[in-house]
Amino acid sequence: MSRTTTALVVPKLNGKFQLQQIYLDDIQPDEVLVEIVASGFCHTDLSCALGLLPCAPNAVLGHEGAGIVLSTGPAVTNLTPGDKVLLSFSFCSTCRECLSGHPAYCYTFGERNFGGARPDGSDSTAMLSSKGGDKLYSSFFGQSSFSKHTLVHKSSCVKVPDDTDLALFAPLGCGMQTGAGAVLNTLNVKEGSTVAVFGVGSVGMAAVMAAGLIRKAKTVIAVDLQQSRLDLAKELGATHGILGSDKDVVEQIKKLCFPNGVDYAVDCTGVPAAVRAMIDALGTRGRAATVGAPGTGHVVNVDIMTHLTFGKEYVGCSEGDSVPEEFIPHLMEMHAQGKFPLERFIEYYDVKDYEKAIEDAKSGKTIKPVLTWSSIN
Repeated sequence: MSRTTTALVVPKLNGKFQLQQIYLDDIQPDEVLVEIVASGFCHTDLSCALGLLPCAPNAVLGHEGAGIVLSTGPAVTNLTPGDKVLLSFSFCSTCRECLSGHPAYCYTFGERNFGGARPDGSDSTAMLSSKGGDKLYSSFFGQSSFSKHTLVHKSSCVKVPDDTDLALFAPLGCGMQTGAGAVLNTLNVKEGSTVAVFGVGSVGMAAVMAAGLIRKAKTVIAVDLQQSRLDLAKELGATHGILGSDKDVVEQIKKLCFPNGVDYAVDCTGVPAAVRAMIDALGTRGRAATVGAPGTGHVVNVDIMTHLTFGKEYVGCSEGDSVPEEFIPHLMEMHAQGKFPLERFIEYYDVKDYEKAIEDAKSGKTIKPVLTWSSIN
């Protein structure tokens, strides 16, 4: 039986959101009905709303949800009403990548994570607007958590303790695990090594904390266009900060990282010039990963001989190559130990003030906005 609720909808791919009353389709066997308490606002949400990443009009986005289980489909056996959950990306659990411990690269649910069809070919969970009955583009990352109530694929749910601060930890579902996972999983940064992080928004800050506070890298260099972010990064694990507008960023990194460059590097911008600088800053057998998503068609030229001679590596990294039900609790434990203080750069906004949250994120005033839903019935 369907129910009405309120959601942030993207009527057109122009970056604008609207609060609308919608109704949800019937719960499917593999789904969970969740009442959302808080939703992290991620740059990916804005990129999709602008059409820079795969999306369609009448989208319900949001992929860093946190809430309380209201009911479950018959195929869901690990959750019961009243459970607190953090929401992450969805995956099938049966393909080669899922079975090998890399669900972030699930090729069965890859399309669904951007609101596409179910694996059986049927439409993704239907959310219908009250204005004309237009079908909404939903099941974003398996959750579409920009909604007071939402139907979530069971794989997206990570059960957490009853005393969990859902608003604080909502961003773990994507941005935080992406940045931290790039360091801890994809690159597997070693203690005493050198690391450069290009772009220290929320994802980059997570990478900085993972490198400096968790893995205890000797040198952690933050690169960003805003001095205020560099200053904060140096409070959260970075040893140095470099303005990205400097013309000699690569040379500065090499001077700090004897003998010829950095051991590891992470790009959180997706900007081709930054990616090229990151690769150039790598030392012998240096390894770099990209987590920033610029959309399709962006390329970077690589000096093949230099890459070959110095044994450099450059890889992609999706969702920190994490297994959410394992990695999210790990990050919560790191927070409890004081090694992942994400509260230092989170700002909370009532969902009715979503426009201010978006503007503050775009201007750089707020590093990580989190929308709270308590004012919506």
